[in-house]
Amino acid sequence: MKESLGKRKVIAGLVAIAAAVYVGWQVGACEIANIELKDDLQDFSAQVGTKIGLSPVRNDAELRAMVVRRADDYEIELKPEQVTVRRTGSGDREVIHLSVDYRARIRLLAYSFTLHFTPTSDR
Repeated sequence: MKESLGKRKVIAGLVAIAAAVYVGWQVGACEIANIELKDDLQDFSAQVGTKIGLSPVRNDAELRAMVVRRADDYEIELKPEQVTVRRTGSGDREVIHLSVDYRARIRLLAYSFTLHFTPTSDR
């Protein structure tokens, strides 16, 4: 009888650990995708190519499309309306600020919840 109780505790412990790892993996994947998107927002807002004359200045719609495409690479569902482009300064001193507001749905076996993210290009 004692052996059976001990085995049940071990099995229950292993199931609990597996569940925690599964939830952590799901949440961690969303967090990492958000960090990657934030890094890309910083790169897009820098527009290094335009500052040295290699590429033309991008308009707001092009920047939004670039962000949406990159988010799709990370399996983040975005619409252009969720991307905010704000410009300050002018000419060589123009600074572009990008921000995104989205929610990611975490679906577990019997439960689901939503995480809210607001990455920006600001450092």
